[in-house]
Amino acid sequence: MNKINKLFSEKKDEKILSLYFCAGCPTLESTAEVICTMERRGISMIEVGIPFSDPLADGPVIQGAATQALKNGMNLKTLFAQLRGIKDQVHIPLILMGYLNPILIYGIEEFCKSCIDSGVSGAIIPDLPFKDYLETVKPIADKYDLRIIMLITPETSEERIRFIDEHTDGFIYMVSSAAITGAQQHFDDAKQEYFRRINAMDLRNPRMIGFGISNKQTLESAQKNASGAIIGSKFVTLLNESKDADEAIDKLFDALER
Repeated sequence: MNKINKLFSEKKDEKILSLYFCAGCPTLESTAEVICTMERRGISMIEVGIPFSDPLADGPVIQGAATQALKNGMNLKTLFAQLRGIKDQVHIPLILMGYLNPILIYGIEEFCKSCIDSGVSGAIIPDLPFKDYLETVKPIADKYDLRIIMLITPETSEERIRFIDEHTDGFIYMVSSAAITGAQQHFDDAKQEYFRRINAMDLRNPRMIGFGISNKQTLESAQKNASGAIIGSKFVTLLNESKDADEAIDKLFDALER
């Protein structure tokens, strides 16, 4: 069974916490250490960012991390080599998150094959058109048992959400707002209504809420309205400041209590 499906099956009565960080940041060789530290500290699922020079959906924190990672020399070939080195040590789902251009250059089939060879269970490609997903990417990903996770926003129509739910597997990534990534202090009434509206749809796939989660209020709101929460910018900021994954996780857990 794919590790993503296994996680949601085994923890359907628990709230899942997933963290994002950018591969190759703060240093080129830190990726494996960050992943292993996250698993040791109880993180349930990890999103590993593929650095890209033009990350349109990302705010300044993740853009800065991607820029640093590229300066450090990170690329897909290097990332897959690093992940293969810890494949047997990592038991939680790893999801690669990155833009379409580097993946196309690498090759869709080679990308999917390399994911499975290096212990990756899924991929999030924010700028992948759904039509291209269905016609080109999904058949290859299914061949390798790789989950392609799709995103929805408050602006996504009910018809499209149901179509995504019907044609994907793993989980649906609920973006908390249509804005770029970045920490927020609270989720306002409009976001809460969005969460309630999606809850009422009774979708087949579990959902994770991401973008903006940085404190107790936003974490609890996400956990109340989905299977769990995805934290990116807040953790990336702490990791860049401390340069130590354990310390960054300590500070994150502290922030999530406030």
